Parts: sequence; C-alpha cells; structure tokens
Amino acid sequence: MDFSSDEYFMSEALKQARKAHAADEVPVGAVVVRDGEIISRAWNQVEMLKDATAHAEMLAITQAEAAMGDWRLTDCDLYVTKEPCPMCAGAIVHARLRRVIFGCPDPKCGGAGGMVNLLQMPQLNHRCVITSGILEDDCASILRDFFRARRL
Repeated sequence: MDFSSDEYFMSEALKQARKAHAADEVPVGAVVVRDGEIISRAWNQVEMLKDATAHAEMLAITQAEAAMGDWRLTDCDLYVTKEPCPMCAGAIVHARLRRVIFGCPDPKCGGAGGMVNLLQMPQLNHRCVITSGILEDDCASILRDFFRARRL
C-alpha cells in the first residue's frame, strides 16, 4: 500500500470509525494530514461527551490546531469517512483546510455537495478542494451496519 495515498489515509480514518462503532457512536472517523503525516485522529464522541459538536471532524480539527500551534490549517488535508455536515463544513472553511477527502456522500445532510456545498461557496473567504468516493463502499458499509442494528 502506498502510505501517502488517499486510500491509505482513508483506511486510517476508517480505523477511527470502528472505534466510534465499538463505543456505540455513529461510526465516523477522521484524520488530518500535513506533509504526508497524520497530525490528528478522531472519531465521533457525541454520546460519550454529551456534546452535539463532538463530531469526528470537529475533534480532529481541534487536535490538529493544537499540534500546529495555530488555528489556520492551510497546508493540511482532512480525511473523513462520511461527507461533513454543515456544522463541520463551516469549521473546515474557518480553519482553512486545503483539501477535504471523504468516503461516502450524505445526500440528505451533507455540507460538501450533498445538501449544500459550503466548502466551495464563493461568498465565503476560503474554498477547499473536495475529493469524494475514497473507499466509499467500506465507509458506507460501516454506517449501514450501525443503523441497521439500531433498527432491529
């Protein structure tokens, strides 16, 4: 496996999603990468932390900002297993992430082109490059399995 490839970094985000699943959280995972190195890893912890903002992307961004010593993440890329929601997309734009790579789309609530594309909105002060569909089947499968089990 090419350790600098989108597939490699998405597989690392999937490891985080599996941690969320094991903790009975919606299984979404994220990693932030700078210069080919992972500088933060996170998974959804909304239930655990009793915090509606504790999405994997938000936690990964906060950790990356701490690692960088700056809130601007202009030379960093975010890998996340599911298309970011509008809240996370807003944080991504404000942190000025260079690129967002996600696994599966969220046509109903996605903030990166599913419902709305905040990441490339011309009226905002920053726009991100978006790459979608990386390990899409694996990313969608873990979510499908999680919600299927909840409906039983």
